[in-house]
Amino acid sequence: MNRKMNLRIYFDNHQDKHPLTYRLKMLVREAIEATLDYEQYGNPCEVSVSFVDNAEIRGLNKKFRGIDKATDVLSFPLFDYEGESEEPPVDEMLGMLGDIVLSLEQAALQAEEYGHSFEREVAFLTVHSMLHLLGYDHETGEEDEADMRRRQSEIMDLMGLSVKSEE
Repeated sequence: MNRKMNLRIYFDNHQDKHPLTYRLKMLVREAIEATLDYEQYGNPCEVSVSFVDNAEIRGLNKKFRGIDKATDVLSFPLFDYEGESEEPPVDEMLGMLGDIVLSLEQAALQAEEYGHSFEREVAFLTVHSMLHLLGYDHETGEEDEADMRRRQSEIMDLMGLSVKSEE
């Protein structure tokens, strides 16, 4: 699907722990596009992506979730809708799906912990967050968690960034 005219992404950098390169922004764009394509989301849309450090995401996590610790990514969907095929109503040319707040500092720590690249971790966190913006929630039960994990895995496979299992 050609998304050039159907997708706007607003990037905002609030951190200085990791360089925000053009390549990294294009990887985030690719992860957003891959998720929208996988979900067959056809509406024109906008997404805001803010890159922060652990101090800032910890403050946001405490304020919005009541959890006083740093996390890797927070999602702020602008629509509350249910169902795999139900897309939020769009009254204007572009519908804002919501905001992604990603800690590049935490992504780097997790990449090292999990033994894969920083770029793969950022892509995964973006896919994860996009699924939240599209209405999926892994915290509502085991079945929903398994469904979201499957979707994440399939999208990462499509991007050529799957994690090789050690069997």
